[in-house]
Amino acid sequence: MKTFRNIIAVTVVLSMIFVVGCKKETEVFGLSPNEQLGKKLFFDANLSTPPGQSCASCHIPLAGWTGPDSDVNNTKSVYEGAVEGRFGNTKPPSAAYAGDSPVMHRDEEGTFVGGMFWNGRASGLELGDPLTEQAMGPFLNLLEMNNPDKKTVVMKVSESDYVDLFEEVWGKNSIDVEDIDGTYERIARSIAAFERTAEVNPFSSKFDDFWKNAKDAGLDVESIDESNWAKYKNLGLDDSEVEGLMLFNTKGLCAECHVMTSVNGKPPVFTDFTYDNLGVPKNPQNPFYQMSAEWNKDGKDWMDKGLGAFLETMTEFARYAAENYGKQKVPTLRNVDKRPNGDFVKAYAHNGFFKTLKDITHFYNTRDIAGENWPPPEIKENVNTEELGDLGLTEEEEDLIVEFMKTLSDR
Repeated sequence: MKTFRNIIAVTVVLSMIFVVGCKKETEVFGLSPNEQLGKKLFFDANLSTPPGQSCASCHIPLAGWTGPDSDVNNTKSVYEGAVEGRFGNTKPPSAAYAGDSPVMHRDEEGTFVGGMFWNGRASGLELGDPLTEQAMGPFLNLLEMNNPDKKTVVMKVSESDYVDLFEEVWGKNSIDVEDIDGTYERIARSIAAFERTAEVNPFSSKFDDFWKNAKDAGLDVESIDESNWAKYKNLGLDDSEVEGLMLFNTKGLCAECHVMTSVNGKPPVFTDFTYDNLGVPKNPQNPFYQMSAEWNKDGKDWMDKGLGAFLETMTEFARYAAENYGKQKVPTLRNVDKRPNGDFVKAYAHNGFFKTLKDITHFYNTRDIAGENWPPPEIKENVNTEELGDLGLTEEEEDLIVEFMKTLSDR
């Protein structure tokens, strides 16, 4: 009950902030009518059944567009949906910096790239845009916003106080009960449009200032290493943060997946949009294990097969399922430490097993070292043993990498 009430309270506060901020949104962020519409949809707590949960209920800006409740993050990590007692099975990923994820495909090496959600099930193969397909999901997920069908969502939007804006954006009579699928898609495309704006992806971190300064100085941040890192000092990062960046890109192997490649001329979003099994242990506090058989037929034996579970459902990809069991989407590291206050707890990895950046960094460094006593992986198949597990980082080097990652929080 406490969790459900907390989510309702957060949603109400966010809605109040949203209403006050709406008058200035165009001036500050230059939102187009379609993006303004997407923002209204994103923050509308009436779009669940029963009312009370919006997209923002699990993706709060002050926490880097992810889980808003410190107590939940510190324990179960997954969030209660609109119906009391129903929980999802993974922690909310960030809603920010996701718009460049491509349609799911296999690259030349046979690696799956693109899609949305931890397991990639919003592949983008239907609509050509994974972010739009992702926006369609929570409305109809009975463990999340719990609407019985698309028509219910369409009717709620048709009765909203922004229906005129919807028709301004999509045309007269675009809220069409005779074209439920088309209207539902328009709703999702507007949400995706908002999620691609500078309000959600401002590139305003301390690192971004450094990135621009380094470019102006003729330096390629992707090329930082042990031999040249001193050249990157005095460009916007503290010396210890620059050293942490160097370790991030070299000994720590972090940049192997959280790549520092510029995308569409913008600074990096610190993901290559691929999938990996890091060997993360089960989170024993995940309430999904206690859900009834109606929602979880495997009970405490349930295991998150990640990308492999989704591929099993796809005719063209099913043959690749087994080699992708346990692999989860590589998340952006943008806002990885952003929080409303210093005491706020964030959760890390797909199931929220880790509660600090130090913990997950230490896991990357020592997972395979005897005596560290990490629990076994949730999925033992396909664990990445090449890029993490025994990196040889000292504790001081771990701390330096953490210090660098903290520079990725938007101001």
